[in-house]
Amino acid sequence: MEEHHEDHGHSTAAWTAVGIMLVGAALGSIAVVIPSLVLGIVAAVVIVAGAVAGKVLAMAGYGSKAHDREGEDLLADAPDERGTSTVGKS
Repeated sequence: MEEHHEDHGHSTAAWTAVGIMLVGAALGSIAVVIPSLVLGIVAAVVIVAGAVAGKVLAMAGYGSKAHDREGEDLLADAPDERGTSTVGKS
C-alpha cells in the first residue's frame, strides 16, 4: 500500500512568503524600538508584499502539490459522511 505524507506547505512559494514577511517583521520591530512611523509603514508594506508574493508564486505553480489537488481525496484528516477513516498524526 502506498504511504501518503503531508508536506505542510513546504514549497518555494511558502518559503518565499515567510522569508519576505520575516524581513517585514524585523523592520517593524526596529520601527518600534526607534520610534519611526515611516519605517513602520515600510514594514507593513513589506509584510503585505510577502503575502502577495507567496500567493502569486503558488498560482504560478511553485506551491504545494497537495494544495493543487484539493478536490481529490488524497488524505482524510477527519471522518466524514462517507465513512473515511482518520489518517495522519494526531
